Amino acid sequence: MQHWHVYTKWNEKFFRECYKAYLTGRAEKDPSEGWYNGELGFYKFYVIPLAKKLETCGVFGVSSDEFLQYAEANYREWELKGEEVVARYLE
Repeated sequence: MQHWHVYTKWNEKFFRECYKAYLTGRAEKDPSEGWYNGELGFYKFYVIPLAKKLETCGVFGVSSDEFLQYAEANYREWELKGEEVVARYLE
């Protein structure tokens, strides 16, 4: 629920943490194999529904609508660019 560049910055940091854990034997699964689809699911089933609930209850006032807009925009952006983004993470 933030701008695309902020989302990808923190997404990359989390990916690198998970990937390092895999490379050092602290995680069994290579995160690069499911990261793209996992992020789509995270947005579709968690982030966007949460943003809709925040908008409905109005707890953050006018910002609630912005959260939903950012979440939906990031989902669409990830659909288009996410596979390329994950490939860059692996460089």
